[in-house]
Amino acid sequence: MRRLTIYLAMILLLLAVAGTGDSPAGTWDLKKDPSGVVKAYLSLDMKGARLEAISWETLKPYIAWKEEPSWEHVVVIESYEVVEDVAAWEILGLMEALIPVRFQVLGVMYWETASFVPESKVEEFRVRVKAVGDRWRIIEPQLAPHVGQKRMINFVRQAMLQETDGLKLMKLAELRDELRKVGREPS
Repeated sequence: MRRLTIYLAMILLLLAVAGTGDSPAGTWDLKKDPSGVVKAYLSLDMKGARLEAISWETLKPYIAWKEEPSWEHVVVIESYEVVEDVAAWEILGLMEALIPVRFQVLGVMYWETASFVPESKVEEFRVRVKAVGDRWRIIEPQLAPHVGQKRMINFVRQAMLQETDGLKLMKLAELRDELRKVGREPS
């Protein structure tokens, strides 16, 4: 009976170790394209993973920093592009590179005033990716959250459902309407 228990425990351990390749942390090993870690991180950011502290754990496999600063604003975006052409990257060493990223920005939403300032532009950054241990990690820059327009509208809607103060509710409704208007062609 003891042999059977040890045998089953070994099989479960092997299955657990083999299954780690499907986890986000296991996906960005050094044999893979380092731009993948940037794409995964930005995808989560665009979906609002940094809007609430509870989501912090989902981002840890992609970054090297230990703490997320508190941001006074959120950059509302339409889209982003990670440049995959290695010729456009700046190679800093055998296991480190700067990868260009472009955001199609719609504007900035400020937490304190629940206001939105539209500013359509292309924002470009170079994301430094480096081998940390046996995985690719984003080293810098620590950008303010870059959240998609639809997700930001849904976040404001959720805040409206939870708000009981009439004035704050009115301000949130104005914010929602401003976020809806941005990016639309004039009628």
